[in-house]
Amino acid sequence: MFDRNLYLIAALGENVEDRTDQEIDLGTLWGGIWRRMGWIVGISVLAAVAVFLWSRTQAPVYESSAALLASNTQGQDGLLGTAVIKSPPLPEGAVGQALQSTAVMGSLIQAVQADSSFSPTQRALLTNHLTKELGEQRLATIRLSSQLDLNGNGIYTITAQAGSAKAAQRLADLASTGIRNWDAGRALQNIVKAQAGFQAQLAQIDRRLQGSALTAVERQTLITRRVTIQDNLAQVTILQNSAVGVLTLLSSAVEPLTSVAPKPTRNALLTALLVLLIGMGIAALLTVTDRTVRSEDDLLTLNMVTLGILPRLKKRDIVFSGIIRAARQAGLYEAIGFLRVNLMTLSQSQPHPVLMIASTVPGEGKSSLTATLADGFASSGRRVLIIDADLRRGTQSAVWEKFSKQGEWQQLSGQGGARTAREAFRDPLNVQVLRVEENVDVLPAGPNVQDSLTIWNQADIGTALQLWRQQYDIVLVDSAPLLALPDGLVVGVYVDGVLMVVEHGKTSTKAIKVAIRRADRAGLKLLGFVINKAEGQRETGYSYSYSPRKALESV
Repeated sequence: MFDRNLYLIAALGENVEDRTDQEIDLGTLWGGIWRRMGWIVGISVLAAVAVFLWSRTQAPVYESSAALLASNTQGQDGLLGTAVIKSPPLPEGAVGQALQSTAVMGSLIQAVQADSSFSPTQRALLTNHLTKELGEQRLATIRLSSQLDLNGNGIYTITAQAGSAKAAQRLADLASTGIRNWDAGRALQNIVKAQAGFQAQLAQIDRRLQGSALTAVERQTLITRRVTIQDNLAQVTILQNSAVGVLTLLSSAVEPLTSVAPKPTRNALLTALLVLLIGMGIAALLTVTDRTVRSEDDLLTLNMVTLGILPRLKKRDIVFSGIIRAARQAGLYEAIGFLRVNLMTLSQSQPHPVLMIASTVPGEGKSSLTATLADGFASSGRRVLIIDADLRRGTQSAVWEKFSKQGEWQQLSGQGGARTAREAFRDPLNVQVLRVEENVDVLPAGPNVQDSLTIWNQADIGTALQLWRQQYDIVLVDSAPLLALPDGLVVGVYVDGVLMVVEHGKTSTKAIKVAIRRADRAGLKLLGFVINKAEGQRETGYSYSYSPRKALESV
């Protein structure tokens, strides 16, 4: 009886679904990030404040640099070329490796320990750091950078860090001196070897001259040779003082005026940005892996239409005012109005329609929706009967009790008779209902029972509904959750349509699929879904402001 209208709404849903997957995915992704943006920003701010305060407690770090000029030219022209012994060219990476060697770092540590310009605390701290970095082969206190051409000519920059400006300057100078001494030592290696060779030859000649078997000519020859070797040794000794390396000092270190660390503001901003990006990434991941219903698109993927999206009510208002008044105060009837229009469109060909309102699991708000929907129909002048068919956990009495404690019992059929759904379905000819407000009658579930399915199997549900519906414009049946009990599948066969309620952000698509399969197998007529307890106006889809005009307006 609803096939034609249901087809029209489903076709409208298919047109929406024809949008590209990318648009839907990006919208859903951004929606998931936006929902959690408050937490993300809050955590980012807290992390930034914590890092800022922590950075303020750290000791200052100063940095100073010395520059060395590298010249890999081998020869010298003129008289200077014969007077200077230069070390061999430096291969690529040699200076960096030398800086991490014991030859350079060991001498630097000794120089720091012997230098009185450092305070005892600075001396101990630098010694510990340099010793540890030498052992780990990861330098941080001393850093080396270079700007060289293809021939190895260029500039080496040695940067040192320390707890004071003067200490940083002194450490950079000591490091540059250590590297230059290592480089000059390479030029002395050949001189030292030559000295050792000449000294060995002199020792051999002296041993032969001490012998008695030499002739006069042989002795004179050895003496002449000894003089020549002594002359060569003297020349080599003179050249020892003129040995130079490839590296020369370009500029000494300068005492810095400001510290390079800590930088509380920069650290705080970087931390906030990092936490923000990580938080957005986690939110995006949670959104991608989220399998709960949050929008109409989630239901469209299941080929189901959404008849309404209702915002979440404040718990405080519900506790103090009850569901009905809280819904009125929160303006819930704008959303209820859309739902009411959709339901009347679907049921316009059926007089006195009977609609069952169910959910997948308890707690999704089906009973609250039933009450507010009945109140909405009543406000438009329609007479409504609410049947609380959740015999295991009936709640309609409690929902309406806070709204009206002065309800009066009205005769629905016959004389006297049952005042609960449990008894009424056994004897539908004699039933009384509770008038909770104008145009709204309620048939309470009665005391909770465990074996509710047996009661429904013995009840004449079809006859009862057909009899009672004649006196009302619409009948709303508050059913048990479909996945919790089979009661709704039994009752749903006798109604004109079933409205499913799901909770925003809680009901999983898996549970919905199972509920749909059970409803299809039982032959229930699913009209559509209502997304309940949506967060904020953005989620409800009814966020357009159309308030009444103010009384005083210029004409």
